[in-house]
Amino acid sequence: MKQGHRPTITRREFLVRGITASAAFAAVSAVSAESAAASGGASIPTAVDMVPFGKTGLKICRLGMGTGSNGGAHQRDLGQEGFTKLVRYAYDQGIRYFDAADAYRTHEMLRTALEGLPREALWIQTKIRWSQEFFLDPLKHIDRFRKELGTDYIDSVLIHCVTTSTWPEDLEPIRDALTEAKEKGWIRLKGTSAHGLPGLTASADCDWCDMNLVRVNPQGKHVDGKDGSWDEPGDLDKAMVEIRKMHQKGRGIIGMKMIGDGTFTNPLDRERALRYAMACKELNAVVIGFKATSEVDEAIQRMNAALRDLAQA
Repeated sequence: MKQGHRPTITRREFLVRGITASAAFAAVSAVSAESAAASGGASIPTAVDMVPFGKTGLKICRLGMGTGSNGGAHQRDLGQEGFTKLVRYAYDQGIRYFDAADAYRTHEMLRTALEGLPREALWIQTKIRWSQEFFLDPLKHIDRFRKELGTDYIDSVLIHCVTTSTWPEDLEPIRDALTEAKEKGWIRLKGTSAHGLPGLTASADCDWCDMNLVRVNPQGKHVDGKDGSWDEPGDLDKAMVEIRKMHQKGRGIIGMKMIGDGTFTNPLDRERALRYAMACKELNAVVIGFKATSEVDEAIQRMNAALRDLAQA
């Protein structure tokens, strides 16, 4: 990223990488040509397309990699080397959106993993906590995020896990700091991640938000319910009412909990959830917390299949 150290590679490594990249490009081109032919020349959407992000004027990768599984423990447990390999694998498959949070403690790991990649090709998102420490000088923490992530600007910064109907008033100092950070060019978009219908409804109503990170899956697992408690029964119908309000206002909207916070161990549940998300016109993108390359592959394959079927329906 910005003025990042680019590790040197041997001539042999350079040639191997070039051959691998050429083969990957040829494979992708062949699939794209086959898909276009099957659809009469129209391109088929894919999991890693850069897509319009609501009416923000920006584009985001349809699939993002999260770094907060079990509060980030799964990603931290990989160690820096394993985490870097996973991030680079996701990038090589076309993923350009990476999600973090101060609470996950993955900022500096992500900085190292992304080092040397073109900053303009990436979407980096993080989240700010709202404990008392952050009320004292929230702008200082936003600046700290930039330094930890190794970037002049962060694409989106969210207030993490709003749960009450009064959060816009209660968290006004943090909202003001995010507004100032956007004016300074430190961040591009601001918004919330919500847990529970009170926080979600207030987020839909609060026009300060440029975007929202929302919990969506058809099983209702860790989807917003009456008060936002962790494993409460989710009310998808009521949650979707608020998400539609956000969509109607032109917000950028990202779906999370695509695999029920890791509880969907049955592949049929993951299939059902991703097909639901791809058919949900309110969502611009989704984010999944990966901890293995096989999970990256599966998500891309399932999303691609769902998008292809929708395009050909």
